[in-house]
Amino acid sequence: TGFAGASTDERARPTALADDEVNRILRQMDTAPARINVGFETGESVRVIDGPFTDFVGLVDEINLDKGKVRVMLSMFGRETPVELDFLQVEKQ
Repeated sequence: TGFAGASTDERARPTALADDEVNRILRQMDTAPARINVGFETGESVRVIDGPFTDFVGLVDEINLDKGKVRVMLSMFGRETPVELDFLQVEKQ
């Protein structure tokens, strides 16, 4: 038997869970998350659409699916500079 519940109220008590409920929850946790289709690949041109680099265009250098981040090489001050952005901050050019 497991317990569920969390509260800042000291009078609240955890609720007991039946074994089948605990097993169902554990099975759901073991389910692999769906793969994200980010819509772009390494080497492709993307445009930054959010944040301080809005409207900059660069090439995708690395995609990190686990973190939801993309590293884009942006041209700044006459040289290529790697910038890490969220997937939602860029769009395919």
